[in-house]
Amino acid sequence: MEISQINVLAVLVASISRFVLGGIWYGPVFGKAWMQETGITEEKAKASNMLRIFGLTFAASLVIAFCLAFFLGMGSSLQSGVRYGFLIGFGWVAMSMATNDLFEQRSFKLFAINCGYHIIAFVIMGAILGAWH
Repeated sequence: MEISQINVLAVLVASISRFVLGGIWYGPVFGKAWMQETGITEEKAKASNMLRIFGLTFAASLVIAFCLAFFLGMGSSLQSGVRYGFLIGFGWVAMSMATNDLFEQRSFKLFAINCGYHIIAFVIMGAILGAWH
């Protein structure tokens, strides 16, 4: 697949979906549990440079969406986007994180929160990119 064949608008929407999901996932859904598991306090969160964090997170989302679009290619569909999104999120991302978390002796709860987010994000992004190639 050529780079010129990638639907830039679909990549942008997929990036936004990941960013919005993160706000919901690490906010009202699992925010308190995530903060407890990471040891991040409200004060520490407020003292951080949120513009930098959000900006770089969105840039990372753009790179991820672009790479996923390139990986899925032009022959993708909603179903294949969901399937490959799940396989990438679970098989590659979650299992890579599992390796790190095991050696870093992080809790299973933190693993489940973080990996749940990535799996769902890749499924949604795959669905968007697969359906809207």
